[in-house]
Amino acid sequence: MIRQFKQVFRSPKFVTGFSIFTAILIMSVLYPLISSVSPLQSVSKQSFTPPGRYINIQDTIQARGRRTLELDLATGRIDNALSESDREMMISFLEVYKGVEPGLLEPDDTSALLAYWLELYDPDERFDSMIRAERTAFMRMNTRILSVMHGEGIVIARMNEDGVLEEDMDYALDTRDFVNVNSIANTFTFPLGSDNFGRDMLTQLFSAILVSLRLGLIAGCIATAIGLVLGLISGYAGGIVDDAIMFLTNVFTVIPGFVLLVLISYSINQNMRSVGVVAVVIGVTAWPWTCRSVRSQVISLRNRDHVNLSKLSGHSMPRIILSDILPYIASYVIMALILQISSAILAETQLSILGLGTSTTEMATLGLMMYWAQIFSAWQTGAWWAFLPVIFSIAGVTFSLHLMNTGLDQVFNPQLREG
Repeated sequence: MIRQFKQVFRSPKFVTGFSIFTAILIMSVLYPLISSVSPLQSVSKQSFTPPGRYINIQDTIQARGRRTLELDLATGRIDNALSESDREMMISFLEVYKGVEPGLLEPDDTSALLAYWLELYDPDERFDSMIRAERTAFMRMNTRILSVMHGEGIVIARMNEDGVLEEDMDYALDTRDFVNVNSIANTFTFPLGSDNFGRDMLTQLFSAILVSLRLGLIAGCIATAIGLVLGLISGYAGGIVDDAIMFLTNVFTVIPGFVLLVLISYSINQNMRSVGVVAVVIGVTAWPWTCRSVRSQVISLRNRDHVNLSKLSGHSMPRIILSDILPYIASYVIMALILQISSAILAETQLSILGLGTSTTEMATLGLMMYWAQIFSAWQTGAWWAFLPVIFSIAGVTFSLHLMNTGLDQVFNPQLREG
């Protein structure tokens, strides 16, 4: 075992793949720990913020000794922005979904209506009785309310002689003033920009790599375990057992794996598609080729002398399989697992791009990041930082895994072994 382990790390391809994979894994583990924000925390209100260093506008103004108006001046703007039907929609939502007492809110009382809405409405919250069109309408109205409140930039105010805050538009137009950057409380650097939700792409990317690797590992273990068990039994038992298992395998093989994967994912409720569920779905549809490969290996081993000796000794089939056959194909099983992990990551990415991947607001996967970049038109707007780093990450992970698999194959396959 030690000798084989040394041989593995003498393979240039395995060492290269292992180094790339380890570097990606270490960065994915460490960077979210030192990042000041969580992976899915919205930091910026802008869509697809380019890479660079940013300073909070409100803190910039406060550093000059000014104050900001939030609700008072915004209420007047919202009075003009919200139609009667919008107000009725807001009241209906608050009464039906948030339990506000009927009749408590009046359409003309903008301040009370706005206060309740800002406190109780959560765009990420879902309700079983709410259809998607209603949810989309509420989200658009909330976005419009927030944009009206904050305006194109920020509302500047100063206190007049009577002690009342008044909007100061002249200040907003004065671009010749300066602020010491050390006086600003909130400064943020986006090394890879932000996505459409204003979230730091780099923190989100490294977190998504870990989630995708975990999903790939779960799916790969499930697929490898199913294929290994069925392949061992089919190859060793032969006869009607072999025919039955191969019939099942052929059924899964005839149906294109990705089509089957899409159909199963589509049949699962969107809210139930967690990382674990998607991993299980991928795993239970990806085992046939592992089963066929293991079966062929077992058939070549079941008539070896040491196996026949175990049969003559009266050993049971499980013991013969575990003691006399499995150790000889252990290296092949490891290679199959590596390929299954890589295939599962790619399968999850394909599902997510179609909108059938994981559905979660707590964590992102590489596939989900590609999906968000697609539906928010990152390609059309030229926001390369929203998809190119994700593409390179997927390519880097899968390429490193395939290099490791090729290196293992060169070590353990006598036909490919060098020197």
